[in-house]
Amino acid sequence: MSRFVERHPAWALITIIAIAVALWLIFAVWPPGLEEAIGRKRVFLNAVFNGITLGGLYFLVASGFTLIFGLMRNVNLAHGSLYLFGGYVGYAINTSTGSWILGFIVAFVLTAVVGGLLQVIVFRRMEGQDLRQTMVTIGLSIVFADLMLWACGGDFYQIQTPNWLVGPIELPLVTAIKSSGEPVYLRYPLVRLVIFVASVAIGVAMWLALNRTRIGMIIRAGVDDRDILAATGVRIQLVFVAVFAFGAGLAGIAGVVGGTFQSLSPGEDIRFLLASLVVVIVGGMGSIPGAALGALIIGLAEQLGSVYIPTYAIVVTFLIMVLVLSIRPQGLLARR
Repeated sequence: MSRFVERHPAWALITIIAIAVALWLIFAVWPPGLEEAIGRKRVFLNAVFNGITLGGLYFLVASGFTLIFGLMRNVNLAHGSLYLFGGYVGYAINTSTGSWILGFIVAFVLTAVVGGLLQVIVFRRMEGQDLRQTMVTIGLSIVFADLMLWACGGDFYQIQTPNWLVGPIELPLVTAIKSSGEPVYLRYPLVRLVIFVASVAIGVAMWLALNRTRIGMIIRAGVDDRDILAATGVRIQLVFVAVFAFGAGLAGIAGVVGGTFQSLSPGEDIRFLLASLVVVIVGGMGSIPGAALGALIIGLAEQLGSVYIPTYAIVVTFLIMVLVLSIRPQGLLARR
């Protein structure tokens, strides 16, 4: 952080001012003039929290994608199909058993199995051939989309939230002051907050595993020079299958999350593939903290844009990507 401030003092000052303004908008009581200018504070806070929790969902998808694409150099453009497949599996398990947690477990396992098969059957045969991987996985995504359309139809599906997570929770954020002087606090869905906390825990665990454990050292060494690592006796192909399967399993978990507080339908695979690409490009390939930062930025941009500039909301995310690429082409927190 200190190095960034020394190298880019102007950007550091802009960042500090932006953070200070954002904190004031969240925690301060808005004067009437501000509410007349940009709307009610409750709407703004809901958009902010929707953006943060959407960022948690994007992180779950993009963290698996950054493992596969950014760290292992496998161009898997069928990653969005794994998201939708996991969501459909979670919906089927939840509907048949009534267990929300079991839906996560089964979705993770089955999607991880599909990911492992993809690595063995497809990517192992085309290592280092980015163009072939791109074309083959685009074809696979089309095939998977048609198979899921045939099996599940074109309807919208919503995964039932468990009873213990139904309802809002009151947060210590004042949205307004009544005429009696009593503050009105923000109420927000509990399930979204729990899912966001879980995504943060998963992100921290992944970062620790990659940077503080022997298996993480093996993975990073295998990416940099797999021949030398294999010469030491490490079964590098088995390690790569496990990493690919884990990244695919994260996409499956994200599908259950997305089906819980959004919906599942044909076309969601393309949407979340594009979101993962933007998040990884903004945050930096191969970086778990970068994926988290990119997901948070894109989630907030989408939700705030949909509230205040709905016509151009989708354009905002791509403008952010273009701005990052023009200033820092490797991404905000790219691995060195």
